[in-house]
Amino acid sequence: MKIARRVTEVAPSLTLEITSLARKMKEQGGKIVNFAAGEPDSDTPEYIKKAAIEAIEQGFTKYTPAAGWPKLKEAISKKFKKENQLSYSPEQIVVSCGAKHALYNILQVLCEKEDEVIIASPYWVSYPEMVKLAGATAHIVQTQPQNQFKLDKRSLASAITKKTKAVILNSPANPTGSVYSQDELEEICALAVERNFYIISDEIYEKFIFDGKKHISCASLNEEIYRRTIVVNGVSKSYSMTGWRIGYLASPDEKIIQAIKKLQSHSTSNPCSISQKAAYQALEKTDKTQMQKMLKSFQERRDCMLRGLDEISGLSYIKPEGAFYVFCDISQLKLDSITFCRKLLEEAEIAAVPGEAFGRDDYIRLSFATSRNEIEEGLRRLKKWVTR
Repeated sequence: MKIARRVTEVAPSLTLEITSLARKMKEQGGKIVNFAAGEPDSDTPEYIKKAAIEAIEQGFTKYTPAAGWPKLKEAISKKFKKENQLSYSPEQIVVSCGAKHALYNILQVLCEKEDEVIIASPYWVSYPEMVKLAGATAHIVQTQPQNQFKLDKRSLASAITKKTKAVILNSPANPTGSVYSQDELEEICALAVERNFYIISDEIYEKFIFDGKKHISCASLNEEIYRRTIVVNGVSKSYSMTGWRIGYLASPDEKIIQAIKKLQSHSTSNPCSISQKAAYQALEKTDKTQMQKMLKSFQERRDCMLRGLDEISGLSYIKPEGAFYVFCDISQLKLDSITFCRKLLEEAEIAAVPGEAFGRDDYIRLSFATSRNEIEEGLRRLKKWVTR
């Protein structure tokens, strides 16, 4: 039997592959230091878990509307207004099975054959593959470490064609930790208005920004940008709820929202009702003090990892301003990233993600979403392994 071409052309996720192999080695008794994790290491807060248990006990286990439970959408609407200075009615919001699902839905309803979507490299592993699945072409723009791996006006302008349908912006970015300033966003958004394409703004790491910097949603810049931006977010990272699978998107464009609702009604129906109850509680009862503690902890972990990397000859990096990753340059060590990460896992029991997955084979991604002790132990092993 022949498999559909659109699926055979899609590459498997290297991040999940490495994580799966590390987990298997750990189950077999290996003492793995996991620098591959794409999720916070802390458990979901108790008040959120309690809301899910109550939902089960109260029988909140049936279908909700395909676009999401109305009360959750109201909470998301309030969140946008309070935290991002964005006005979206609940009808302009769709709740999906994670931010990844929201991105997939957007590309499915926006893109057709011949369309192009501009993506900055390094990129999150799933962006190009989702564009392929939508039948469109991913137009990859190489960014430079001297510019914190960010798109700028010149590089974006040179990539725009008559076929450009959208650009994907990710701030804070996975895997680089780059954060776009207001001035940088304004330049990019001005091009979107001038050349008439959409901005898909992936803001899933918005709570993880360091050194006193602030997250800016490009949709908040002005009315023209607001109308052509689709904002994507979720509860996975900020509330340590990766497995609960709740993400959401917002747009003032009724045609886009209605199309996504229709698509979702024929694919997943609604997101998990129990997870939606838990997400509602997460947004309604956000503990700011706890959030500040979490941010402080992650900044301390970042600094701990950077200090350790500074002591390893042959490795370099660009200081991440957000998210919880360090994108590490391994070019001096003369190994491709896949070989590097496989040897690192097999010989030093350290799990890291090859930069090949993000479009840069001369880099690896190290996650500091783990304990200080694990970071220190992992860096000790890494230094010994690289030296050897």
